[in-house]
Amino acid sequence: MGMLAGEEGLGRLDFDNPSLAFFVGNLALAVILLDGGMQTKTSTFRVALWPSLSLATLGVVITTASVGAFAAWLLDVKLIYGLLLGAIVGSTDAAAVFSLLRNSGVKLNERVGGTLEIESGANDPMAILLVVMLTGLLQSTDQLSVLAFLGQMIQQFAIGGVLGLLGGKLLLMILRRVPLIEGLYALLIISFGLAVFSGVNMIGGSGFLAVYLVGLSVGNGRIKQQEAISQVMDGLAWLAQAGMFLLLGLLVTPSSLLTHGWQAVAIASFLIFVARPVAVMICLLPFDFRWPERLYISWVGLRGAVPIVLALYPVIAGLSNSELLFEITFTVVLISLLLQGSTVPQVARWLKIVVPPAPAPTTSFSLINDADSNHSLELYEFLVQTEGVRIPTSIVQNVPSATVSTPQLVSLVRDQKPIVVNADTELKSGDRIWMLLHPGDVNDVAQIFSHKASASFLLQNFFGEFAIRGDASLIDLAKVYGVPVDGIDEADTAAALLQRQLGKHLVVGDRVRFGNIRLTIRQMDGNQIEIIGLKLQDKQV
Repeated sequence: MGMLAGEEGLGRLDFDNPSLAFFVGNLALAVILLDGGMQTKTSTFRVALWPSLSLATLGVVITTASVGAFAAWLLDVKLIYGLLLGAIVGSTDAAAVFSLLRNSGVKLNERVGGTLEIESGANDPMAILLVVMLTGLLQSTDQLSVLAFLGQMIQQFAIGGVLGLLGGKLLLMILRRVPLIEGLYALLIISFGLAVFSGVNMIGGSGFLAVYLVGLSVGNGRIKQQEAISQVMDGLAWLAQAGMFLLLGLLVTPSSLLTHGWQAVAIASFLIFVARPVAVMICLLPFDFRWPERLYISWVGLRGAVPIVLALYPVIAGLSNSELLFEITFTVVLISLLLQGSTVPQVARWLKIVVPPAPAPTTSFSLINDADSNHSLELYEFLVQTEGVRIPTSIVQNVPSATVSTPQLVSLVRDQKPIVVNADTELKSGDRIWMLLHPGDVNDVAQIFSHKASASFLLQNFFGEFAIRGDASLIDLAKVYGVPVDGIDEADTAAALLQRQLGKHLVVGDRVRFGNIRLTIRQMDGNQIEIIGLKLQDKQV
């Protein structure tokens, strides 16, 4: 839309203000990262933190070096200009990754989804540092010092990380203690996040990392207005993303993209099919990722608004060839979003790294906040998707006056009207039921109201017809299903087999073949395997 409204489009708007676009782009990215942090669960750090940090640091350097060398050769420019282009397109884009992964219609396993999201939120500091240093080097005659580079990198990560976490804790305290009108909480979060972003940037830290960590702290804290805040923040993040792309589209001249069109296509192809896969394979070598997972992470190296904003650094600095770098970057981003962005769900299904979506409530309100979920209390709304289910008798009772036991039925709404509920009441598809629950019980209760036929088919097809405990005896399974017992220890368990073959950091959806049966992790509690799905691989039992 921005290009269409620009000087060569229908709108004929002549916009040529890189400084304004840079300013607005940075603010928009801060809002997007703040919202992305709020939606990232710290539970994913168990399996995704170190791989994502490896990709966010070493991965950016490898991508910068490889794309830089290729671009310098292809464009016949100095190596340092090629490296600058490599640094500009070296980081994945948080806005693109967050929006496409969460709206793709597929649920990735925790290891892959967490790695991609944390990487996109954490790799901006490295890319920005490389772009700023290379731009400064082109403006001066000083030699690049490796120690100076490492010092600045540590400074960016340290200041941004520490102040981001402290700012997040402070904001969480304010949200819990200061009563405001519900609609003002999201504005407070954005104002505070932008203040942290600006302040950290002013003292030499990474504002992008800091604002992401502020969002992470708030999103994983327990506050009463969590659901309403999340909805408003999502809307503001989409508005920021749309406004940023609109302004960046106005800045570019479409005809100029054709001048070096084939070189831009070649650089984009090299980035997508060579540089990104090589960086991913090297960075994930120490970690337990299956080959399909490595391939998918290689493919979802989405480039978006971040590279375009970074390409404005040399333009504002007045470097020679800066327009060339900007135009090629814009074309690379377009190709990445059109080619990679449009195939995110299809490639995930093809590589078989999706897991069935778990039933979930439609709305929630926090009533009692506590760090321990067993002491927290929330009000949930569930949409009934099945017929003929009766609410368990233990739930159809009033909340006791002295203590609160859960789950408790609050209301059943049918055709926009509350109805009286007793032990004989049968639920109908489309009913909305409100319940008082501890957060830890919500998944079990959601299963009651889900569409039984489709949910059962999906679960059986993916996990298997049977469910066993993680501590089930492996030798007993072998005897029941006709698997040779040679070499199996009496104390060996199904969970131990999965850990032995797949490594320590397992997630729901990980699976192994054991004779003529397939074992798939169905439920975990931290690093502990709780439930395993069992599926027969042939007709023999």
